[in-house]
Amino acid sequence: MLRLRRYLIPYFWMFAAAVVLLFIQANLDLALPDYLSRIVNTGIQQNGVESPVPAAIRRSELEKVVLFLGADDAQAVREAYILAEPGLSSYETLLETYPAIADEPVYVLADQSEEAIERLSLPFGKAFLAVSAIETFMADPGAGAVIGGAELEGADDLGFDPGLVPPGADLFAILAQLPAAQRAGIAEAVSAQFAALGDSMIRQTAVVAVRTEYEALGVDIVGLQTSYILQVGVIMLGITLLSAVATISVGYLSARTAAGVGRDLRRDVFSRVESFSSAEFDKFSTASLITRSTNDVTQLQMVTMIMMRLVFYAPIMGVGGIIRAVGKGSSMWWIIALAVIVLIGLVIVIVSIAMPKFRLIQQLIDRLNLVSRESLSGMMVIRAFNRQEVEEARFDKANVDLTENTLFISRVMALMMPLMMLIMNVMTVAILWVGAHQVAEANMQVGDMIAFMQYAMQIVFAFLMLSMLFIILPRASVSADRIADVLETEPAIRDPESPAALDAELEGVIEFREVSFRYPGADEDVLHDISFFARPGQTTAFIGSTGSGKSTVVNLIPRFYDVTGGSIRVGGRDVREITQYDLREQIGYVPQQGKLFSGTIAGNLRYADEDASDQDLTEAVETAQAAGFVFEKDDGLESEISQGGSNVSGGQRQRLSIARALVAKPPIYIFDDSFSALDFKTDAALRRALKERTGESTILIVTQRVSTVLKAEQIVVLDQGRMVGAGTHEELMETCETYREIATSQLSLEELS
Repeated sequence: MLRLRRYLIPYFWMFAAAVVLLFIQANLDLALPDYLSRIVNTGIQQNGVESPVPAAIRRSELEKVVLFLGADDAQAVREAYILAEPGLSSYETLLETYPAIADEPVYVLADQSEEAIERLSLPFGKAFLAVSAIETFMADPGAGAVIGGAELEGADDLGFDPGLVPPGADLFAILAQLPAAQRAGIAEAVSAQFAALGDSMIRQTAVVAVRTEYEALGVDIVGLQTSYILQVGVIMLGITLLSAVATISVGYLSARTAAGVGRDLRRDVFSRVESFSSAEFDKFSTASLITRSTNDVTQLQMVTMIMMRLVFYAPIMGVGGIIRAVGKGSSMWWIIALAVIVLIGLVIVIVSIAMPKFRLIQQLIDRLNLVSRESLSGMMVIRAFNRQEVEEARFDKANVDLTENTLFISRVMALMMPLMMLIMNVMTVAILWVGAHQVAEANMQVGDMIAFMQYAMQIVFAFLMLSMLFIILPRASVSADRIADVLETEPAIRDPESPAALDAELEGVIEFREVSFRYPGADEDVLHDISFFARPGQTTAFIGSTGSGKSTVVNLIPRFYDVTGGSIRVGGRDVREITQYDLREQIGYVPQQGKLFSGTIAGNLRYADEDASDQDLTEAVETAQAAGFVFEKDDGLESEISQGGSNVSGGQRQRLSIARALVAKPPIYIFDDSFSALDFKTDAALRRALKERTGESTILIVTQRVSTVLKAEQIVVLDQGRMVGAGTHEELMETCETYREIATSQLSLEELS
């Protein structure tokens, strides 16, 4: 596919914009599980309390917390809180939120920025947990206090003997009187019981104490929880909408890019094929060129669109999902790693099985198109020889081969999806099993486990998308190579870099100088040392047995092929020294098989000259002896012609082809066995009319009929690619045995004389 990468260059800005949007979309999609985790962890489990640093706290509780903080942390906490007094501008709002302000002193957090809260959260959380643990223990010393799975049961756990505290005494007041070093030891002993939880679980556990404090302050916990869930839900909805906008935008850009690339490829393939000589058409069959211009381009168009949507999105999702998943549950990374390894192995196996079939499918489509085209175009011959069953079997063979190949690929693909879903489901069960144990041991939160599972899903789906890309790439690669083969095929016949101009004084003069020719890839020449002149006002005819090289000679003049030896000069110049356009402007060519295009008769005739008047068309039709059937039609020149001229007879196609050449009014006419479908009367009338109309032009006629060339000024006789005679009818009857045999086999002696 790299051979066609230049076709993406004009759409680079679309490609770049799509990549940026994909990056945005992937990050938005990756953010959703984290927000879901917040809803579960904070919104549901923590009743909407986000931080272990309370927004408001009673002075009595704050003094207790400070007891278990180091000097620096205690100073930072005291500076972070201010006393809620009637003089504050937000006092009324605070009173409404925290009704307990009216009854006792309450401190509120002055700096509620994320940085300030994050700086205080861990030391404050530990201290708050210590206060909560001691209060719980002192309320019921026999029961102990459980903090994140650690149970505080005695002096060893608390760092002092609670039995030494007098009944009814304020423990925290006593602790406040202790030396700082002793208080630090007590706090350290309590903290050691839940230090194994990790920072995240310490923060989460401390939130329980914050919630209890909020309840003591009269906060509406249900309202706080609902508000938090709704707030996060709105954020998730916004992220989803932005992701949808990015998805739609990427889809639009990828569709525009793919359509543009497809259009450019079809245009260039068609343009390249138009420049092909007959040698290149011998290399690529018509059916194959049609498939390459349609089906192969469609394959590339589809893969371009899919690649733009997946080739960057899937890796970002995969890598980003792994990073975020490890952050949520580092102890379960091996589950994702195992699933990805199995998934990659499955993709490798499937691709290795399907790859040969993908490479074969385009060739089978070529074959089916070839058989279909031959059968439809040769239907009359098939019916005439009762070969319908043979052609049906031939078509059925091509159709079955393609069907079996496609079914094999489809079965492999059908097998792949259930296997991938099995891997994903097993991975989900493993995450739930391991995650449940982690949650039970207080090593992970439920929301984090859910987020980890969602990230795992995103990672697997990213690999699924990449695997689909790997599956369609082989077929697209084959299509790209087939198209590149056409685009990179240099025409054997090319214009010179410095073309020469035709000599106006020698217009219409054709000279063959010892011309030899062999077809590309052939071992022997089919023409040998052909030399003659064809001049304006004269008719030069070529006659000979079948396969003698008559059509080959005239096909060399417009450079449908190039000579392999000698030279051909038109208008005083070697045809290889002038442009193909200038050369063919001098020639009115009528091929053996009259080729018409779908449209009107006038449209077909103006193929030679778009500016031709209706009078010019009428004169050409009359000269070609086609006026009888053309003007008998209701629409005359505007009558419709079917594709290939299938709604007119062979003789009518030939006459319309002749009329088309006459419209161009060139100095040279080439009639390549163009009278074969005409009766003798029409043939004679047509030749008389041509003589009158094209009297000053050079006329070359290839024919099998001696009667057609009796009046020609020059007859060139060919035999097995060699020129065995040249002259008038009378001269050749005397000097050329080959011509004499042909003539006497067709006409009587009276007709010949």
